[in-house]
Amino acid sequence: MSGIGFWPANIALAIALEELDFTGARLFLERHSSTKWQPDMMLSGSDIQNHPSRDLVTPRNPRSRYTFTNFLFENDRLFEHLNLGLEFPLRSEFAEYVRWGVGFFARDVAYNQTVTTIQVDPVSNLYCVATQTGNEFFARSLVLAPGRTPVIPQAFSECASDQVFHLTQYLGRLAQLTQQRELKRIAMVGGSQSAIEIMLHLRHSYPQLEIINVQRGYGFRLKDTSQFSEHVYFPSFVDQYYNSSAEAKKNINRHLHYTNYSAADADVISELYVGMYEDKLQGKNRITIKNFSEIQHCTSTVQDYSLTVLDTQGQTAEQLPDLDAVVLATGFRNLETGTQDELFPTILRDLAESLDCDTQGVIRISRDYRVSATGLS
Repeated sequence: MSGIGFWPANIALAIALEELDFTGARLFLERHSSTKWQPDMMLSGSDIQNHPSRDLVTPRNPRSRYTFTNFLFENDRLFEHLNLGLEFPLRSEFAEYVRWGVGFFARDVAYNQTVTTIQVDPVSNLYCVATQTGNEFFARSLVLAPGRTPVIPQAFSECASDQVFHLTQYLGRLAQLTQQRELKRIAMVGGSQSAIEIMLHLRHSYPQLEIINVQRGYGFRLKDTSQFSEHVYFPSFVDQYYNSSAEAKKNINRHLHYTNYSAADADVISELYVGMYEDKLQGKNRITIKNFSEIQHCTSTVQDYSLTVLDTQGQTAEQLPDLDAVVLATGFRNLETGTQDELFPTILRDLAESLDCDTQGVIRISRDYRVSATGLS
């Protein structure tokens, strides 16, 4: 068995294989030099927005030694952590927990292995995974955990990635820019939790910086954290969703969209609102929110970028010039047929003709997350 990517999904798999006494050969291929969970979003004070028991193992095996609680215990922080009174763990501590879990499986991971192609070897009928280093790995089965593909809207497709970048590159790109110049004006596109977290980070880190938020909605929406909505995490709900028709799934998606997307927790919304009010008391206008707005164009000048923003209410366009950077909190591609979706993860492109797909060409994923391929054993 070969795993592509060694992030939480495949780390959890590695733990399960050990605890279930799997005796077969396995190797996980990771393109980075080490496993770092969300390294470009390690913002001070940010949390994981999830109960700590939704960790790498607890829902499957609460008695495992790989739980977040045992991680705290083994690192002599259990009582201090409990004393914090936090609803959700800090993102930096959960990232440490992920690294701690990785440390037990060093023998099962090959780092610096960027997968370039996945094909079927006609002689052995095994999957052949080729990497950028020239290595080839053969496996009877593959487990793919490449992560979701960031959405880069068409208006930004031709922009230089050092100044216009997705939030998944935020801290690294920001560090590069601050070495080159003093940052004066940054645009933040999107209305999600991550968008607010980045705006708060910019506000605290760069006192003279002007921040302009552009979003389609009226304002930052409170995330749906009702106990009833949280049933989406129950296995019984996954069964219900999987067995629903395509139209029923669309209806579920519409109703549950704000449990995880285009919304934010109350604490960061309040912190941003209070911060903007505090700026107003001091006669400052550091943060501007352009609501009901869409980006029409992004144009480069000698050193900066300019956005053409459409007010969708009045149908009037406005220029936002002199931007040192544009940060895109624009989400990730879904497995659907929309203009910003994808039919299958790009890593499967060489197997596309063999994949079992629905009538619209989207790959079928079974209840056990298996992807079937015709003509392959």
